[in-house]
Amino acid sequence: MANNVLSLKEEDLKLMLAAKVHLGTKNIDPNLQRYVWRRRQDGVYIINLGKTWEKLILAARIIAAIENPEDVIVISARPYGQRSVFKFAQHTGAQYIGGRYTPGTFTNQIQKTFLEPRLLIVTDPQVDHQPILESSYVNIPTIALCDTDASLRHIDVAIPCNNKGKQSIALMYWLLAREVQRMRGLLSRSQPWNVMVDLFMYRDLEEVEKEQEAAAAAAVGDDAVVVSAVEPVADELAKGAEWGAVEDNAATTAEVPATGFSATQRYAQ
Repeated sequence: MANNVLSLKEEDLKLMLAAKVHLGTKNIDPNLQRYVWRRRQDGVYIINLGKTWEKLILAARIIAAIENPEDVIVISARPYGQRSVFKFAQHTGAQYIGGRYTPGTFTNQIQKTFLEPRLLIVTDPQVDHQPILESSYVNIPTIALCDTDASLRHIDVAIPCNNKGKQSIALMYWLLAREVQRMRGLLSRSQPWNVMVDLFMYRDLEEVEKEQEAAAAAAVGDDAVVVSAVEPVADELAKGAEWGAVEDNAATTAEVPATGFSATQRYAQ
C-alpha cells in the first residue's frame, strides 16, 4: 500500500515531461549510466523519470527525518535555481544560500556565516563544488540534482534530472517541498497543494520590466483608442455649437432687414 501511495502519479509525470526534466546532456558520467533510459539521435540522453521519482522520494524521506528543519541547508549558485531554493526554504523551514558561496562556511568557525548543518542540498554539483567538498570534510550528507554529465564525487543521494533549465529546477524543488510536507503530516495526499509551481520559477528582471512596459504601453494604447473615439464626437459637438450660433445670427440678421423694410414702407406712406 505504501508503494502505491508513494508511486509516481500521472499528473506529476505530465508536469515532469512538460518541464523537460527528462532531457539530459550529450555527455554522460559512467556513474549516471544506470539512470539513463536511452539516447536520442541527436546525442541527447533521456533520463528515466521512474528513477528520478524514486530518488526524489528517498531525498524527501531523509529531509523529513531531520527533527529541526533549520539543520537542512539548500544551496544554488546557478541563477536559475536561486528563487527555487528560497521558496523551498520558505515552505520547509530550511536555510538557503542563493548566489556565491563563501568558502569556509562549513569549516571555518571564525567566520560570521559559519554553519553546522546536518544535511546539504545542492542544485548543480559542477557549480556548487565548493560546498560539496567542504561537506565531505565535516561529514555532512549531500543530496544533489544531477544531470547526466554531473560528477557523483562526495554525493550521497543523486536525483537524476535536468538541472540546466529553469522550469525543470523549479518543478523538482516544488515536488521535493511538497513531498517533505506530506511526510511531515502538514499536507494531505488526497488534496492538491495550493502553491503554484510558478512561484519557484526564476524570473529575469529584464523580462519583468519588459512585461511591465508592454502592459503600460497597452494601457496607453487603450486610452489613445478611447481618446480617438471621443475626439470626433467632441468635434461634432463643437461644430454643432458653432453652426447653431451662425444660424441664430443669420436668423437675427434676417429679421432686422425685414423689420427695417416694413418701417421704411410706412415712412414712405
